[in-house]
Amino acid sequence: MEEIQKHLFELQDMAYRDFHSRLMPGIDKETIIGIRVPVLRKYAKSIAGTELSEKFIKELPHRYYEENNLHMMLITGIKDYDRCISEIERFLPYIDNWATCDFPAPKCFEKHKEELLPFIKRWIDSGETYMVRFGIGMLMSLYLDTDFDPEYVRIVAEVKSDEYYVNMMIAWYMATALAKQWDVVIPYIEEHRMPDWVHRKTIQKAVESYRITDEQKRYLKGYR
Repeated sequence: MEEIQKHLFELQDMAYRDFHSRLMPGIDKETIIGIRVPVLRKYAKSIAGTELSEKFIKELPHRYYEENNLHMMLITGIKDYDRCISEIERFLPYIDNWATCDFPAPKCFEKHKEELLPFIKRWIDSGETYMVRFGIGMLMSLYLDTDFDPEYVRIVAEVKSDEYYVNMMIAWYMATALAKQWDVVIPYIEEHRMPDWVHRKTIQKAVESYRITDEQKRYLKGYR
């Protein structure tokens, strides 16, 4: 939408654009406006729930990276679960980068974890890079504490992919799971149940984590 595009360009920071574009390999620099996340989030809050935002999230695909980020910010703020999951489903096929994919989980998901699980499993099974990454991210964000089930670790560990951004998310999930559910997850390291790259990256990320004890880090290093 021209009105929103015009406003986004008014928020442009060219130095940030040059910096951030280097973090987005594979994304055309010409599709990056250059808006710092807090600035974009403030704008998202200012239009959330308005007729303008409702029109905006109906228009896909978007041209600019920040339009995709704005879209994700707006739909993750939707309070009604059924509508939120519907909009997530509609938007996921258009995500083409890790940053848009990795925004925090919609707040309404917290109260609908049981209904959400079939969607998560389907996303992970989809074979689509950013659907898979999003699904694993939701398991990491929402199901590693009171709603944890060892089955979720198995689901993630068994994902096989040649995609860097999928494998990096698997390692991130497994390292976080080690910090929160050590006894369940450590056999995956001891028995080398994951591909070599994911195995090593999981150990690396766990060793770098402040949530892993020094004793655990020493133990993990023995499995590099």
